[in-house]
Amino acid sequence: MQQSSSPSNASQTNPQPERRRFPWSRLWDAAAVAVVAFALWKIFIAPRSFGPASSAPPAPHAAFARLDGGEFRVTDARNRLLFLDFYATWCTPCKVEMPLVQAWAKAHPGAVVVPVDVAEPRAAVATYAAVHGLRDVAMDPHGVSQGIFGIDGFPTVVVIDPQGRIRAKWQGLNPAISLAMTNAEKNLTAPAR
Repeated sequence: MQQSSSPSNASQTNPQPERRRFPWSRLWDAAAVAVVAFALWKIFIAPRSFGPASSAPPAPHAAFARLDGGEFRVTDARNRLLFLDFYATWCTPCKVEMPLVQAWAKAHPGAVVVPVDVAEPRAAVATYAAVHGLRDVAMDPHGVSQGIFGIDGFPTVVVIDPQGRIRAKWQGLNPAISLAMTNAEKNLTAPAR
């Protein structure tokens, strides 16, 4: 038997240009770096920056009913550092941050920390406060604080200096909230030089 000589298929095929693949792994790396950078900024940088007092807007003269009776007025805290901690009972991040804020408040009696429940009925607020051991709870049953303080989400902590000016607003869960509050206390209650 005689074998036919045919040219090899390998030598006849034209090499196709190599396709470049999109570097998805690099994109994910860049996204991860951006997320970490944002988290570091949110936890360590943003809570340390306070604009000049002269450009800080005055705090609204808001009044909230207290869960235990009476009324809390923002002006009642004049000459003291005030932290308004806006939350809702359905907010999962609030359940994480709230104990940190409450522990800080207990350790720093010179500052006023007021948890403010937004747009919920008294019964829900009372149950939540009892379960989580909240003290000095104020209620905003109609959610007016969302407009006057610019609350876009929960939790949100609004920092009001002793002169009654809004110096910071921290929105969203911050695991280092006690560090931010300590920094605010140190910077906003220091005697003027």
